[in-house]
Amino acid sequence: MTKPSFSELTATSFKIGCLGFGGPAGQIALMHRIFVEEKKWIDEDRYLHALNYCMLLPGPEAQQLATYLGWLMHGVKGGILAGVLFFLPGFLLLSALAGVYLAWGDVPLVQGIFYGIKPAVVAVVLFAAWRIGSRALKNEVLWGMAALAFIGIFVFDIGFPWIVLAAAILGAVGGKLMPGKFKSGGGHGASSKAYGAAIIDDDTPTPAHAKFTWGRIAITVAAFLAIWLAAIFAISGEQTLADMGTFFTKAAFLTIGGAYAVLPYVYQGGVEHYGWLTGPQMMDGLALGETTPGPLIMVVTWVGYLGGVAKGVFDNPVAAGVAGAAVATFFTFLPSFFFILAGGPLVEATRGELKFTAPLTGVTAAVVGVILNLAVFFAWHTFWPHGTQAAPFAGVFDWFPVIVAIAAFVALWKFKADIMKVIGVCALLGLAYSLTI
Repeated sequence: MTKPSFSELTATSFKIGCLGFGGPAGQIALMHRIFVEEKKWIDEDRYLHALNYCMLLPGPEAQQLATYLGWLMHGVKGGILAGVLFFLPGFLLLSALAGVYLAWGDVPLVQGIFYGIKPAVVAVVLFAAWRIGSRALKNEVLWGMAALAFIGIFVFDIGFPWIVLAAAILGAVGGKLMPGKFKSGGGHGASSKAYGAAIIDDDTPTPAHAKFTWGRIAITVAAFLAIWLAAIFAISGEQTLADMGTFFTKAAFLTIGGAYAVLPYVYQGGVEHYGWLTGPQMMDGLALGETTPGPLIMVVTWVGYLGGVAKGVFDNPVAAGVAGAAVATFFTFLPSFFFILAGGPLVEATRGELKFTAPLTGVTAAVVGVILNLAVFFAWHTFWPHGTQAAPFAGVFDWFPVIVAIAAFVALWKFKADIMKVIGVCALLGLAYSLTI
């Protein structure tokens, strides 16, 4: 077996970018299916080791995982390619939808499609929780940590960063007191028995480009600092774009715990401080961000587009919108590439050392509980569309999305249907139903 060619990685990364519905949980499950199960480019232990690291970082963990896998296979160019292609389809689609939104307002056709996609997202996220949990929760201790994480975030509304920190501490302590419960993986050859031999597995030597050296870290830090300064200088002549550059850089470092953790900050800055868009426009963008491919933080593309038009960055509204969207997206994702390309070699160097892997194993267990909470969150908003925090079950219970969600989950779980086909069928069902009511 040989590693995939650069063109194979390009085609696969673009496919993932186009099929990346369902938020981080769905995207992580999609990459697991393609990279681990179908193509067998990497085994599950190394996949989870990379995922655990990405879960600890600020920024969109699924996009960072795609960057990590691309980097592991083809170095810096592979990481940049996989990372960019992960969000590029979403960027293009959201920019186009923002233009349509400003020009023509409501689009019934698109709304009908999204009506069917929403319950499919519920099924995809729930299926991801089941798949990751069935592989990662190998004993009662890890199951207990997953349950505590779910209770913590669902019942007590504890912030995701605190749950990750607590899980890492418990993992570190548990690795010393109960090392057998916190060993990553399922023993030598476990992944091969589950999915067949992989090109990159536990026995694969660390490639030259992934080996840790302080010199390489210093060069990477200097390169990214130079890129950031050059980009800021390039837009410094337009105040709105300069404000977006600094604002979204700060937002990128605050995105610990996923997009939902940073959305209040983006709302406060984009709506209340800078006036790039209105509150209802922000909510419309969030709805589109939840139902288009790419990480949910892609809502910054929407904010940037509407802000560029509102502030008249250029005389041409399309050029103004695209410029704002590009700046917001660039400065949001640049730190994610830095975290992977700078930190990846250190992560590879710690592979197999229990004192480093035990905390990450604890984090993985907690993440299963958090993903389950996300499924519940999406289900609530989908089945009770008029519900609020004060009155969670207000309004009419929408029975149609329940049927679609159940059917989608059965198709994924029982019949192992392709995720994109399931989403496509659900979108058509939603469109057909919306045209009859």
